[in-house]
Amino acid sequence: MNRIIPMIAVAVLAIGAGLYFFTQGGNNAAIAQTTEVAAETAAEDTAAATETDGIQDMVLGDPDAPITVIEYASYTCPHCGSFHTNTYPQLKADFIDTGKVKFVFREVYFDRFGLWASMIARCGGQERFFGITDLLFKSQADWTQAGDPVGIADAIRKVGRLAGLSEENLQSCLQDEDNAKALVAWYQDNAAKDDISSTPSFIINGEKFGNMNYADFKSTLEGLE
Repeated sequence: MNRIIPMIAVAVLAIGAGLYFFTQGGNNAAIAQTTEVAAETAAEDTAAATETDGIQDMVLGDPDAPITVIEYASYTCPHCGSFHTNTYPQLKADFIDTGKVKFVFREVYFDRFGLWASMIARCGGQERFFGITDLLFKSQADWTQAGDPVGIADAIRKVGRLAGLSEENLQSCLQDEDNAKALVAWYQDNAAKDDISSTPSFIINGEKFGNMNYADFKSTLEGLE
């Protein structure tokens, strides 16, 4: 179970994410320099109010379902990857697709790589978000270990292309620094509101739960029906 690192550290990592393509084709030193410059301005950026109204919750299932499950997860969290590979498919088939559960996915950012993955998943909008998310979790072991930041970013972009996103769309999404800042601020607000300290975490009809296997998840949901 991954513990959430301090909010300001996340912000320092995140601000540089939108600048990735300005260093594309450069070496590791250039990328490191970009991240260093971003870190120098992060404290000022996070101190200022950031508009988050444009950030959408990503939702599956009947909006009027009697049970709402909110998952907090990081694309770079192995336990989150395991949940989405082993538990989520059954949860979706038995509870989301049958109209019993409204499922909300909220991203948590441990590092810039998780933020980049989030920006790619959101690049496809609501229609493609969960499909891209599935691909990212299924290939998590591959793209998170693709080498230096350039290699990891390229591997994430390949997932986006596999999902049908154009290179132009991918580049535009990854260059959107304002969106990166808004996503981090949105995550901070949600995590503070729901007292999220680790991933994966779940808010089920307002009550917080930690990671669960499918049997425990099913039992919890059936107790609310």
